[in-house]
Amino acid sequence: MKEKKFYVILHRIRSAYNVGSIFRSADGMGADKIFISGFTQAPSLKEYVLQTKAEKMLSKTALGADKFVPWEKAASLSKLIEKLKKENFEIVALEQNENSIDYRNYHPKGNVALILGNEPRGIDKRIIKKCDKIIEIPMRGQKQSLNVAVAFGIAGYMIG
Repeated sequence: MKEKKFYVILHRIRSAYNVGSIFRSADGMGADKIFISGFTQAPSLKEYVLQTKAEKMLSKTALGADKFVPWEKAASLSKLIEKLKKENFEIVALEQNENSIDYRNYHPKGNVALILGNEPRGIDKRIIKKCDKIIEIPMRGQKQSLNVAVAFGIAGYMIG
């Protein structure tokens, strides 16, 4: 049994495909739980034929991982962060920011909750202020960011 817990927080992720891909990667890396907040698409509890288009997109990309990784909808991200801090979780944002460090230089000591934010806008500054650490993946090419699901795959395996 793992000593440290690894939670993932998906806040205002637009694409159901990205959410499904994150569920699949989270399952592969052994993440303990996913929290869904904002308008992020949650997995469906309905049969496939009764699902909405977005629910089907998530389900198709997750390849069933949405049935194995425990998840919970969080009504308030701020309250979730407060609760997790009381449970001794280090809150870590995956975001490019003037205070961020290279993800390879981050070494978790205990329980971690990693926040992933909105694809074009990132994580709101008010949420960033509540985080214990901010990590980023260095960009060497012309583009200044990676797809959120790809970024999670890179950083998540290092943390989890």
